[in-house]
Amino acid sequence: MTDAIQWAEPPAIHDALLSDGTLVQIRPIDPSDSDRLVRFHDALSPETIRLRFFSFHPHLSEAEVSRFTTVDHHDREALVAVSGDELLGVARYDRLGPAALDAEVAFVVADRWQGSGVGSLLLEHLAARARAEGFVRFVAETLSENRRMLQVFTASGLVAKRSWEHGVAHLVMDLDLSPEASERIETREHLSEAHSIQRLLRPHSVAVFGAGARAGSVGHEIVRSLLSVGFTGPIHPINPRAEAVEGLTGYADIRDVPESVDLAIVAIGADKVAGIVPACAEKGVRGLVVISGGFAELGAEGVTRQRELATAARLHGMRIIGPNCVGVVNTDPGVRLDASFGAVKPPTGRVALASQSGAVGIAVLDAAARAGIGISSFVSLGNKADVSGNDLLQFWEEDERTDVILLYLESFGNPAKFARLAKRIGHDKPIIAVKSGRTAAGRRAASSHTAAMAADDAAVDALLRHCGVVRVDTIDQLLDTALVVAHQPLPPGNRVCIIGNSGGPGIMAADACASAGLVLAELSDETKDALRPQLPPSASVANPVDLLGDASPKVYANAIDLVLADDAVDAALVIHAPTLVADANEVAAAIADASTQAKPVIAVIVGRDRGLLAAPGGHATPLFGAVEPAMAALGHIVSYADWRTRPREEPPTREDIDLDGARRVVASALDRAPEGGWLGADDIAALLHAYGVPLIEHELVTSADAAQHAARRLGFPVALKVQGATLLHKTDIGGVALGLTSGRAVEKAWSEMRARAGSEMTGGLVQRMAGTGVELIAGVVRDETFGPLVLFGMGGTMAELLGDRTVRVAPLSDADAADAVRSLRATPLLTGYRGSKPVDVAALEDVLVRLGLLARDIPEVAELDLNPVIASPDGVVAVDARVRIAPAALPHALAGTRTLPRPRPD
Repeated sequence: MTDAIQWAEPPAIHDALLSDGTLVQIRPIDPSDSDRLVRFHDALSPETIRLRFFSFHPHLSEAEVSRFTTVDHHDREALVAVSGDELLGVARYDRLGPAALDAEVAFVVADRWQGSGVGSLLLEHLAARARAEGFVRFVAETLSENRRMLQVFTASGLVAKRSWEHGVAHLVMDLDLSPEASERIETREHLSEAHSIQRLLRPHSVAVFGAGARAGSVGHEIVRSLLSVGFTGPIHPINPRAEAVEGLTGYADIRDVPESVDLAIVAIGADKVAGIVPACAEKGVRGLVVISGGFAELGAEGVTRQRELATAARLHGMRIIGPNCVGVVNTDPGVRLDASFGAVKPPTGRVALASQSGAVGIAVLDAAARAGIGISSFVSLGNKADVSGNDLLQFWEEDERTDVILLYLESFGNPAKFARLAKRIGHDKPIIAVKSGRTAAGRRAASSHTAAMAADDAAVDALLRHCGVVRVDTIDQLLDTALVVAHQPLPPGNRVCIIGNSGGPGIMAADACASAGLVLAELSDETKDALRPQLPPSASVANPVDLLGDASPKVYANAIDLVLADDAVDAALVIHAPTLVADANEVAAAIADASTQAKPVIAVIVGRDRGLLAAPGGHATPLFGAVEPAMAALGHIVSYADWRTRPREEPPTREDIDLDGARRVVASALDRAPEGGWLGADDIAALLHAYGVPLIEHELVTSADAAQHAARRLGFPVALKVQGATLLHKTDIGGVALGLTSGRAVEKAWSEMRARAGSEMTGGLVQRMAGTGVELIAGVVRDETFGPLVLFGMGGTMAELLGDRTVRVAPLSDADAADAVRSLRATPLLTGYRGSKPVDVAALEDVLVRLGLLARDIPEVAELDLNPVIASPDGVVAVDARVRIAPAALPHALAGTRTLPRPRPD
């Protein structure tokens, strides 16, 4: 019998989605399921029974029912898929012998649910349960003609071997998830989640709870909103008096509606919301948009109410948007759904928006409408009791009407999944996000340099940068960036040409260009020669190109054409300061007409509002009233375009890593201190050595005499550093003495440290002195929300003061490490500054890659702090190191399955 995860109780209920988006529950079978199992079996067709049992078996005996519903959740397991009170399918495994690592697997699905993905879902969950219990293989036998069962096994990606004998297929499946199996599960997850959101945003009929005859109430206004945009399906107001609303028949109970209902919009008292769920289920409602407030945003009582609502909805197979939201919008002409109480009716377009804040969402829609930014769909997430931003990303990836995705986020429910989705989607559809909470108020205290500096907002930045999300600071920047990326091609590089009719705005644009991380393009001589004949002698053909104040629309158009044709130009910013000489509208039209090439053009007409300049053929040029927001938006798009063109690298390997040795170091330390803590110097050295991270030679000593002997063995000069479990920042107490050149100096330093530290000093560390070089910091921190992060920056005592650092999500590819090294303001110190020799940058990048691999491979490493790391032309070495370990969480029992997060307890 192998070691296994021991369950304190039978595995919990899990919510999951079928291929068409239907929500079902996956849970262990139980003796209370006996009647359900009998009904389920009796309803199976004779053909399904024959394929499952290899014979005609119309009824289950009492002994069979008892055996099938009684399992130990270890040697024998059976899972059922349930919707409401209906059992949709059963899957089971049985160990093939007392100590066997193989288990026989079988499943059966109700006839009307076959082909919906029930079998695949059950197999995924059953395989995950078996892995958690130490099994390594499933074996199965099925009739060769049972194509559907064979397809489920094959599509799982688990099948390693198959054979046929006498009309029976014999299958052997490895339970370790191969990359192919993981990819197939992700694909099924993507499609099922996308379809589940499609059911909410593309309903055929809608019921509105709380829609009474009184104008001005939320429910009434939502009905008016649906009517005003011309929702393509029937609308059913639901109110206690069955009052008509806006000429529509009202119903006191949704069950009185004469036809099925797809979507329910709920605007009633919070205490009544959970109670309507069973009635909605009877009418076939697939999802709820809960406008009502009074849930988790109000505290403990609201949290309980929200959990009860989510639990009831899940039990009946429904998804929830909200509660405490302002509604949803889908401008698709085939749907025309506006189930919100916002005053703005956004125009149809190709930009999708999700917002956790209803007020922010309404503000963005209002500003987008004024700027001419069309919306494909909008979802106000509210409290996110169920549907999250990740669900919407899955839908928008599939949505052919969405080209750009805008997000206003206040929290991440599952940041690892967000990163995986955003990284995949971002290569085709740009994602632009405002993530609130940049201030230090929400940052946690930490006890090492690395943990303190890899604070919450730095982790958010690292996550978003890692997956190519364009992070902006304000709603205005969100719209500015969307305006550009939705209507212009991506730039091939960061070289910008500024064209205008006034020197002042041109100079301001040049300053903004540098602030946005862009560079002024060097126009070719050919371009300058072509510009001169068309401009007055006093005009400037350098960059910025100054056309002078009387520039006509034709002059603008010709200049734009010539500049964009220059291979040294990647984008153009065209500025017009209105004068009495040239009509601003005519100039705007000329800019729009000329801006149809494969390079982006942004127009600035000083004093105008944000918007679009339309041109024939549907082409539009982004318009701004000032150069700074225009250039900032262009800077964001250039960064995104650069990310998108990078090769999709996988984390590299390092053949010399001793993974087993590293694990032995950590396991031994946890045996001595099960709760974890800070490692001793020898353990740190062994751990870093296992990963090939260079650490300066040292000896750990416990007396002044031993320190002197160690110094002589290492060779003077040496450094002496105080050791003690509570002495984290040694320099703060004078616990570091450098450049000691004699035994007497070592003895004196020891005595002074003992006097300062007292009983907290448990020993000392004698190190060979490092050579001169640039002091840096590198480390690892395991963030509770974002997982393992690698930090890199300027080190030594100046690390926190200067704040010149960057954070990356672990593990790092070679390209990630190179980008991190080059992202510091002090990077010139590494690459050769004012005649200094460049440090060994390749060795530095290698250290970051190795730290990322360590962070990935050794989850018990909670913090790792190398400060300083000395980088020189001769190499890289860590001078001081601290490592804190903690017990790692058990592997998730359902790793490699599709599940939705369950409502949390109080």
